[in-house]
Amino acid sequence: MDLRLGDVIDDYCVKCRRLTNHSIVSLVEGTAAKVRCRTCYSDHDYRKEQPPPSKKELARQKELFNAVLSTASATVPADPGNDPPADSGRKKPRK
Repeated sequence: MDLRLGDVIDDYCVKCRRLTNHSIVSLVEGTAAKVRCRTCYSDHDYRKEQPPPSKKELARQKELFNAVLSTASATVPADPGNDPPADSGRKKPRK
């Protein structure tokens, strides 16, 4: 299917919070990039009919990420080559 500017496609509207008709506003490499809702006239990126994740899903993803991060940082050994050089005991000259 060959898409053109102004064609009507279905997409999830973030403002209306439902699947509505949209007009194509911009194309990138033959696919819709930006669309305009024909109900509320708001412009947004083409979401491919996918609603955004809920707050519960985002909280769960953040929880899982933090769990993985805490186990990963606990298993990585410290690099001894990055320690600062020991102080030789000499005083630095004043300028």
